Amino acid sequence: MHVKRWQEERSFSGEKFQKVNLFESERMFCDIYCFEPGQEQALHSHDDNDKIYCVLEGRGTFTVAGESRELDAGWSLLCPPGEDHGVVNTSDGRLVVLVFMAPHP
Repeated sequence: MHVKRWQEERSFSGEKFQKVNLFESERMFCDIYCFEPGQEQALHSHDDNDKIYCVLEGRGTFTVAGESRELDAGWSLLCPPGEDHGVVNTSDGRLVVLVFMAPHP
């Protein structure tokens, strides 16, 4: 059984947001993204992949297909294939997001 405690895996950097892999297979991956205030994941898209963001702690602005929403802990968001998406930590605190993508790019 593969088990991890995400709170112990968090990693932050003043340079840019951090991607920390929790689990990975040929079919999917599961990461946590760790953002300091003001850090962002620029808008981008994946032609053949679904991505799910789940806010674990903090608050940030999430954009999918030109629509933006501020979400905090407890909210989840689906990014369908081919849609531009990104994240900005618009808060004064840290933001931690659980990210799933399938199929694995």
